[in-house]
Amino acid sequence: MLNTKPLSLTLHNERKDNLSYLSSLYDFNDKLYLITGGTSGIGLATAEELIRLGARVIITGRNREKLKALSNRFGSWITPLDIDSSSPESGNELAQAVEQHGMLDGLWLNAAIAELDGLQHVNAENYRKIMDINIRGPLLQLASLSAYLKDNASVIVTSSSSVYEGAKLTSLYTASKGALSAVIRVWSNELAHRGIRVNSLALGPVATNLRRFLSIEEQVEFENSIVEQLPLGRAASAHEIANVAMFLFSSASSYITGSEIPVDGGLIKR
Repeated sequence: MLNTKPLSLTLHNERKDNLSYLSSLYDFNDKLYLITGGTSGIGLATAEELIRLGARVIITGRNREKLKALSNRFGSWITPLDIDSSSPESGNELAQAVEQHGMLDGLWLNAAIAELDGLQHVNAENYRKIMDINIRGPLLQLASLSAYLKDNASVIVTSSSSVYEGAKLTSLYTASKGALSAVIRVWSNELAHRGIRVNSLALGPVATNLRRFLSIEEQVEFENSIVEQLPLGRAASAHEIANVAMFLFSSASSYITGSEIPVDGGLIKR
């Protein structure tokens, strides 16, 4: 039988079906996510977006005033935790907290610090400070939290374009992020039998407070030296990074695992 419906009505119904399909891919309603380092910058931008779409979010940070402010702002939608990612017990502490709220649909290991040091200033103390937070923290945290990830959950790890840049003064930070870029390939294999995806974001310059250890003048100089190399000619906003994280958390990325996704304005072209 011939289709006698007007073409405009057919197209309208098709658009409705397409929108419904897209909505199902980005369905975060009643889901639970954990973001370490989530009180500012890209972690907070992603937490805000998840909550806007109906998810509950657990975040960690060290600034108690920010944690309290977020609790007042979002109420029961957010669970702020004062947890130090440099502590060897941070994984167990996170697991205990998550156990009270249910299984995780997604995890973003995002907490990190950055420092600029020339080779003559690299020492055991600086090494310990950066490696404890940037690599030991995520390793121990995922080890403890893996049992609290739902099947088909998504894990995101924050890496950096610095792994490929070879920029001066970044040896310790680059080493810590290079380790994460490597280990996600192992994690993706170990968790694949449960359908859990593990991917990293290789971030270029982002307008956040990661380089707050520098003076304002030094931050501007450092950012400008990188931005000059970018085809897009600017640093990313926190929400632009959040958009990519939301994609990896969604079922739209269901066939992506063990991958490192550059979000860097074209800096490293990988």
